[in-house]
Parts: sequence; C-alpha cells; structure tokens
Amino acid sequence: MQKIKLTNKTIFNIACVAIVVILLGYLQATEIENSYAITIIERSCIYAVAAVSMNLMIGFTGQFSLGTAGFMCLGAYITGIFTMPIEIRDQVYYLYGMASFLHNIQVPLVVALLISGVIGAIIAFLIGWPVLRLKSDYLAIATLGFSEIVRAVLGWDGLGKITNASYGLSNIPAFSSIFQAVIICGVCIALMLLMINSSYGRAFKAVRDDDIAAEAMGINLFKTKQLAFVVSSFFATVAGGLMAVFLRSAATSTFTVALTYNILLMVVIGGIGSVSGSVLGAFLITAGQEWLRFLDKEYYIGSFKVPFTRTGFRMVIFSVLLMLFVLFWNKGIMGSKEFSFDWFKNIYISIKRRIRRKKNV
Repeated sequence: MQKIKLTNKTIFNIACVAIVVILLGYLQATEIENSYAITIIERSCIYAVAAVSMNLMIGFTGQFSLGTAGFMCLGAYITGIFTMPIEIRDQVYYLYGMASFLHNIQVPLVVALLISGVIGAIIAFLIGWPVLRLKSDYLAIATLGFSEIVRAVLGWDGLGKITNASYGLSNIPAFSSIFQAVIICGVCIALMLLMINSSYGRAFKAVRDDDIAAEAMGINLFKTKQLAFVVSSFFATVAGGLMAVFLRSAATSTFTVALTYNILLMVVIGGIGSVSGSVLGAFLITAGQEWLRFLDKEYYIGSFKVPFTRTGFRMVIFSVLLMLFVLFWNKGIMGSKEFSFDWFKNIYISIKRRIRRKKNV
C-alpha cells in the first residue's frame, strides 16, 4: 500500500483551513454574541472577491478599469430579483408591480449568482469592443462612466416593473450561515487564482509587463485584455450579488463611485499583483473602518470635552493612517508576492540571519 507523504506546505495549508473552520464554527455557534464580528467577516469576504476581480485587471493585466461598482450594482439587482420570495414581491413592487414574466421565478442563491455573473460577463464582452481599445486614464474614465450609466439605468422609472426603479429591492433572503458566505467567496477567489496561475494568467502578465513583446510572442493583445475584462466583470457582478444578500437589499445609492475607490484602496494596500494581498487588504480596510468607530463619539474628562472627537473624526484618523502607510510601505503589504508557507519560511530565515549578524557584531 502506497504511503501518503505530507510536506510541510501541505500540513501548513491543512492547519490554516482547520483554524478557519474552528473559528467560523465558534462564531456560528455563538451567533447572537458575535453578530458584529460575523458582519465584519462577511462584508470583508465580499469585498475580497471584488478586490481580487479588480486586481485581475489592474495588477495582473495592467489595465486601469474602474467599472467595478457598476457591475456590482448590476449583480445586486439581478440576484435580488431572482432570490426574493414570491409571496412578498407584490409588497416590494407596490408602486409599479413586478413584470409578469419574472413574478413567479425564484431560484437558489448559487444559481442566481451564476445568472448575474453570466449577464455581467456578456455586458462586459459587448462594451469591451470599444472600451478596451483605450489605454491608461482613458480606459479608467470610460469604465467609470459605464458604472454611472448602469446606476442611472437601474434607477430609471421605465424599468420600474423589473428593478423597482429608485425604490430598489428589499427583503432579499440573507445568508443561511457564515459558512455559506465564506465558502462562496472562497470558491470565487480560488477560481480566479487558478486562472491567474494558468496559461491565461501568464498571458495576462505578459501583456502587463510588455505588450509589444507579448504581441511578438504571438499573444493577441485585444483578446487577452477582453478575456481578463470579462472574467473580472463576472466575479465583480457576483460580488455585487453577495453584497445584496448581505445587506438584504439592493439600491443604486449603495454602489457609487466611492465604492470603486474603496475597493481600489484595498488592492493598493494589499499589493497590486497579489491575490492574497487583495484579500488581506479587504479585511484590514473593512475591520479598520469599524474598529475606529469609537472616535465618532464625544468624550469628556469631567467637564472637559476631548477635542476633535465627534461624528466623522474616525475617517480623518483613518485617512491619516492610510497616508502614512502609503508613504512608508508604497508597494503594499504583500507587494506582488502571495501568502504561503514559503512566505513565512523566508521571513523566518530573514529574521534568523539578522539575529546572527547582530551576534557576530
């Protein structure tokens, strides 16, 4: 009988998964006491999917696209329409009434996410023909404009029977458990990671590093950019659907330009060109904004009021911390590297060498 030999890397990966499962199991078992922590983790996971999808374009293909919020908005509405319980649809669409061809269609969450992702990919394929011929800032402006067009169309009264216009959607079923949210987000990130490590991913990186050399090697620049844009848009749309489930509602006011910039911030802080960096950035930015909420309250020491502590001061401190981080760590937390056993091993070796040098001195 053949023996299975476990490497240090395999043991490390199994240990990480086991720790995550135990932690999630504890949070789920104490859901009432740890509802706030569950909320932060679910939101962070959703932002992680959106951040990795944006990094797929910016970090791995070198195309500066800012249409993430638009695709997320599209995904939120599509997922909400297909998962909303049939018996309450008349209450939600009380003003316009829901379109008859959609009224009695309800599908499971995973199916709704796939439908939204496919629709987002098709739209990305169509707009990619004119948009992806642009470069740098022009591409960013074009995709940013597309994002605003999506918000305007979804909030249009003419689509009231489908999107409920400016009233948006409500009573969308929530996640059944924290495991459902984390597993779906984990699968999405894993699929993007597999693509990045495949021959397609190597083509993306070749276009990013030197498009002239890539074309000389036989890589079709336009098709490669379009594939990256379609895949990125697919997962951004899925992230929007997950956000609708998390919020239990979908409204155009949620998916503004500020959301795109927030996701871009996660990519930059984590490291442009690093999947694990984007995930880490999503968790740090989301958790950081929440943990600093105590600064939004007024504090008194006796009759003396502590200066500056008031609503909005949290974001001032958060912005200052981000500025300092970018100044002293301008390549992000991970740079272009990935979180792995070898990463820990290299850090351990580096620290060990520094200790030996100090002893020799």
